Order: sequence, then structure tokens, then C-alpha cells
Amino acid sequence: MSIRLIVIDDQTLVRQGIISLLQLDAEIDVVAQAADGSDVVELVQQFQPDVLLMDIRMPLVNGIDALRLLQQAQLRVPVLMLTTFDDHQQVLEAMLAGARGYLLKDVALDILLQAIRTVAAGGSLLQPALTDRILQARNDTAGHTEAESLSPKELEVLRLLAAGFSNREIAAAVFKSEGTVKNQVSAILGKLGVRDRTKAVLKAIDLGLLH
Repeated sequence: MSIRLIVIDDQTLVRQGIISLLQLDAEIDVVAQAADGSDVVELVQQFQPDVLLMDIRMPLVNGIDALRLLQQAQLRVPVLMLTTFDDHQQVLEAMLAGARGYLLKDVALDILLQAIRTVAAGGSLLQPALTDRILQARNDTAGHTEAESLSPKELEVLRLLAAGFSNREIAAAVFKSEGTVKNQVSAILGKLGVRDRTKAVLKAIDLGLLH
């Protein structure tokens, strides 16, 4: 079964190059493309993509504003941000606006393809190179209560969540049942005061728990 994909990037050659590479994979079906986020709601409604691959910095309607338009329209398509810039604040804004992951444009094709499959399957993805920069930029003393309340096993599960692992994959990695992992994830969300896995990973980055 193919993954239906929309690509939004203002640089024509970059956008066309990405599309050409992605279409080498038989499982990827690029159904639409655009130069900015102006028509993102209409495109998603018309083409019903499984994943939206989108730049952050674009003219007219940038990636973050496009994410907000999707939220306002209550369209829950998984969005993967692809950017040249490693501005930690913009990345955090994008994730809080609903993005499921982000990658730098110099990422290898196989990693990009795996990221698309991860978010299409309901996972999230945080590229270590960017995560490290966010950690450095947000290196302060806030949030020690949350950090100290997580057990070593919960921290291990949290790091696997940040890598985009599903509950089943985490269970296999830590040699626990899927039910046990589900309970641990629920406990992690409760201790961090968040409602979903993506926000848990964002909070963990903000608190320096993934360092």
C-alpha cells in the first residue's frame, strides 16, 4: 500500500529534486506539490495525503502558519518538517503547532524515507542533530521536578519514543510486554503533564531529559 504524500517547498529545484528522489521508492506516491502554505487546507482536503512534507521558512504562508491553518480546519494529517535551518525556536513552534517531526534538508534519502514511513504510521521523529542544538539552547535549571520524577526505565522508554518507536517496538527493545510499555507511556505523559507522545518528547527536550 502506497503512502500518499504532498510536498510543499518554495525552492522549485529543491522541491522537484526531493519529489524525483522520493518517487524512486515504489511505496511513495507524491499526489500534489506547492510553493508555500497558502492552499494547504484545500490541498489536504482534495488529495487526502497520508503525510505532508513541508518546509518551515517560505514566503506568503510559512510552514508554521500552514500548520495552524490545518489545526483551525481540524485536519489531522501527519506533517514532517524539512528545513535548511536549525533554528531551535522555530522547530519547537512547528512541533507545538502540530508537526510530527522535523529533518534538515541535508538528510540522507534513506533516513527521509524512514521518517515518512514513521509519521505515516502514527509515530514522531526528532533528528538528533537538531535535538542536540535545542538542548544546548535550552540548557537551564527549569523542570528538575519533572526530570527527577521519571524512573530510569521511564527515561529509557521516553528516549525510544523520541526515536519514533511504536509501543510494540519499545516492548521488544526493553524486553517487556506491550501492555507494560503502554502503562509506562501513560505514566510518562502524566508526570510530564502532557496529553500525547509528541508533546511528551517536546517537553523532554525542553527539560533536557534526552541529553
